[in-house]
Amino acid sequence: MSQFPITLKPFGKNAILIEWPQRVDEAILLDILAYQRFLRTQLEDSWEMIPAYNSLTLIQIHTHFDQDKLAKQLLQWYGEPREAITLQHYLWKIPVCYDAEFAMDLNELAETLGLSVEALITQHTSHAYTVYGIGFLPGFMYLGGLPKILEAPRRKTPRLHVPKGSVGLAGKQTGIYPQDSPGGWNIIGRCPVPMFNPNSKNPCFVNVGDKVQFVAIEKAEYELHKIEAEVGIYTPQKQDFHA
Repeated sequence: MSQFPITLKPFGKNAILIEWPQRVDEAILLDILAYQRFLRTQLEDSWEMIPAYNSLTLIQIHTHFDQDKLAKQLLQWYGEPREAITLQHYLWKIPVCYDAEFAMDLNELAETLGLSVEALITQHTSHAYTVYGIGFLPGFMYLGGLPKILEAPRRKTPRLHVPKGSVGLAGKQTGIYPQDSPGGWNIIGRCPVPMFNPNSKNPCFVNVGDKVQFVAIEKAEYELHKIEAEVGIYTPQKQDFHA
């Protein structure tokens, strides 16, 4: 049965955008994921479904479909009682090195927030963050749940080059840059584990709805994990949890 008011609208010729209330709310995300799972049982396998903070995009590029007809059906399905389901997700323990070499903004950010560097790192690693979306770059996770004490604006001047694996925060979010790119988040460390591997059967091992907790490591351990990842023997730590 519906929990939230939703709206639907065309998203180009081959997609429909379903939108939930415009706020960051884990209950909304779980409702989106539960409805996505239900739709997997109703629609053909050729449909691509992309969940995010407060939306679910349905994409069909293989066959023509009537958007108005489908929109009415989607609203009807959402309003009908559905069997409650338990969603299987994982808590991923992701290593991060907060060494000064990798943490371009750590000292300045700590001073701005009125924290010691050690306290900032402790705060950053003490929380499990919810994966609300994956995008911007392939494998870039938008992680919500940043402690209020760590909330800070984006950099006034974005960098033209942020190294792959850089861990940053901005606003109410934190995340890992999966490849070299421009970026305006405050960089406080670096992760040795690739977040996206196009040669893998599952290029991004983390999914929307999972949780991520950072684990502080020293530089020597960073170099070790980086080598392990490069030769394909690093296995990310994960724990089951049910939403």
